[in-house]
Amino acid sequence: MLKGLIGKKIGMTQIFDETGAALPVTLIEAGPCYVTQVRLPEKEGYAAVQLGFQEAKPKRLTSGELGHLKKNELPPLRFLREFRIKDAEYKVGDKVTVEVFGVGERVDVVGTSKGKGFAGVVKRYHFAGGPKTHGASDRLRAPGSNGATTTPGRVYKGSRRPGHLGHERVTSQGLKVVLVDAERNLLGVTGAVPGSKGGLVVVQEARKQ
Repeated sequence: MLKGLIGKKIGMTQIFDETGAALPVTLIEAGPCYVTQVRLPEKEGYAAVQLGFQEAKPKRLTSGELGHLKKNELPPLRFLREFRIKDAEYKVGDKVTVEVFGVGERVDVVGTSKGKGFAGVVKRYHFAGGPKTHGASDRLRAPGSNGATTTPGRVYKGSRRPGHLGHERVTSQGLKVVLVDAERNLLGVTGAVPGSKGGLVVVQEARKQ
């Protein structure tokens, strides 16, 4: 069975479990998604299902995307993502809802982290910074020495330096499903999920069970 959905992060709240403990929960509007394509081992070499999420105006899509969806009599869907499965039991046009998940299951949530622009090494890599005394008035948040001398005579690629922070693909692993609301297409998972409110996320069965 396909254990995956495309969704939209709504925000965070809290719910109370049976012991009265408050759990931090992220709410995700997950689905309904349509099966837009089925990949078969005998044809493509692997089994997968492509899902589409969030109906949009046709002018928001490229002509290639529109043709791909119209061919299978599907509405214009803004986001398409592929999910690997063991066997292709789905047909094009099938609808997948939050009911594929159950309370207590573990899921991985993939999203794009918040972009924070150009950042220094203290914020980006948690460097300690320089001393606050002994005449070091302008070295507090500086990266300090980086690299050797004549050998190699340069700074190695990949060194931790100031640069662009955030706006990367991030996966939150092993989050527990604590709420499944099929009427409102809501999924509640424990803890935080990458990205800002309204950001696109992909929810799938946890790889590390």
